Amino acid sequence: MTKTVATAGSALPASPPAAEDPGRSAAQEVLVLDFGGQYSQLIARRVRECGVFSELLPHHVPVEEIRARAPRGLILSGGPASVYSEHAPELRRELLELGIPVLGICYGMQAMARELGGRVEGAAVGEFGRSQLAVRENGRLLAGLPTEQTCWMSHRDTVFEAPPGSTPLASSDESPVAAFEDVERGLYGIQFHPEVVHTPYGTQILTTFLEDVCGCDRSWSATSVIAEQIERIRAQVADGKAICGLSGGVDSSVAALLVHRAIGDQLTCVFVDHGLMRKNEGDQVIAAFRETFGVPLVAVAAEDRFLGRLEGISDPETKRKIIGGEFIRVFEEEAAKLGNPRFLVQGTLYSDVIESGGGTGAATIKSHHNVAGLPEDLRFELVEPLRSLFKDEVREVGAELGLPERLVWRQPFPGPGLAIRIVGGAVTRERLEILRDADHVLQDEIRTAGLYRELWQSFCVLPADLKTVGVQGDERSYGYVVVIRAVTSDDAMTADWARLPYDLLERVASRMINEIRQVNRVVLDITSKPPGTIEWE
Repeated sequence: MTKTVATAGSALPASPPAAEDPGRSAAQEVLVLDFGGQYSQLIARRVRECGVFSELLPHHVPVEEIRARAPRGLILSGGPASVYSEHAPELRRELLELGIPVLGICYGMQAMARELGGRVEGAAVGEFGRSQLAVRENGRLLAGLPTEQTCWMSHRDTVFEAPPGSTPLASSDESPVAAFEDVERGLYGIQFHPEVVHTPYGTQILTTFLEDVCGCDRSWSATSVIAEQIERIRAQVADGKAICGLSGGVDSSVAALLVHRAIGDQLTCVFVDHGLMRKNEGDQVIAAFRETFGVPLVAVAAEDRFLGRLEGISDPETKRKIIGGEFIRVFEEEAAKLGNPRFLVQGTLYSDVIESGGGTGAATIKSHHNVAGLPEDLRFELVEPLRSLFKDEVREVGAELGLPERLVWRQPFPGPGLAIRIVGGAVTRERLEILRDADHVLQDEIRTAGLYRELWQSFCVLPADLKTVGVQGDERSYGYVVVIRAVTSDDAMTADWARLPYDLLERVASRMINEIRQVNRVVLDITSKPPGTIEWE
């Protein structure tokens, strides 16, 4: 087969056929192959921010699948392994011979250099954090960049000699070859991480690769998928009926509005009040969708049913699966009343897919009820129009659809609700009320302080079987502990604990202890992700 070389003035691969994955551009995409790096998902995000659709795939994805998708280019991610390790992820030579540009980052560069005959060895000194990059020759990839710049490194193996036929472009103190390119074959490698903010010219490098090297027109945006998704939804559902499990969060709300825009009253939203929501949330959701958007909505009062199924259950994964399964059972019952719609709409996001071990070969971090917790005897065909979008992209789509700002910027709330914020013990009505009241205090104070939009999530956790001694009203008390959890993040894949003002924390703690008689201690969680997760369970 004749190889198409992506060089200046040469032909690029033909545009791929219409995409099958939600959110994916039908015309152009650049795929990121995950070799296990902590920044792999961030690479895909940065590519999207540059105006090109990108998806993270496992490094061992079949070459035939990549060829069938006909991407404009490939990016090989970093990873923690040494290229000489017995269990190191393998770089298949075929990936470098697809006739499309390939950019190797960190481990991806080392694996590429080694496969092409370069010299890669373990360095005496590793390079972690900020480093000074000296650009010897700009070439094509580093065109327009200064000769001296800062970049972010994270490696111990080092490329000492670039592959034959390629041109070394840059070096650092510990990396003799920190960048190289083989323009004729469309192969590029950089040792540093262009996707992190600590590499100031990283976005410019990615832009050069996407636009100049891959020939992408950079026209993709989150809102550009609306028309495409409406067309796909109509094609999938046709004249059928659908129901949507509406929680009131931004994910299910945007999914519902998008599907309603596509098929109108063929969609009925089902709001299940499982008794695990925040204070007054159920009433707000019902009012918004019935009165504001005119979406057909069925509200099901099911608190007794869910609490009965959760009685005595402490294990978090069991809680998730019980709640997810019960949701589906409720949907099936409502579906029977509605004439058995064939389709179930869900607000599954790309981060849900990744964390549930789907789509990227990643380990399962937790089971989301709308991804990995579905029962095996599911009777619906899923409609998931947001499955390839990150949270911030979903917010963009929601704003474009006219969703009110308060709903667009609503902080993420887990499908299993407060049940998984009662940790280490069973869910009871008393514990739910304590947690609900504590959360109401926290949200009220954070909104009053004008910090709500700055936080990815802020919520309370109730360690169910933990009580502590206190002194209240000159008497000994024995009450619950409330944990405050607040984080900042872009996409929930990583998160940092929020530095809330001390006076705000003091007001929150004082109100909780004064207003909730069962609580006598308030503590703050200052764990970032990783190593922790955002939710406790």
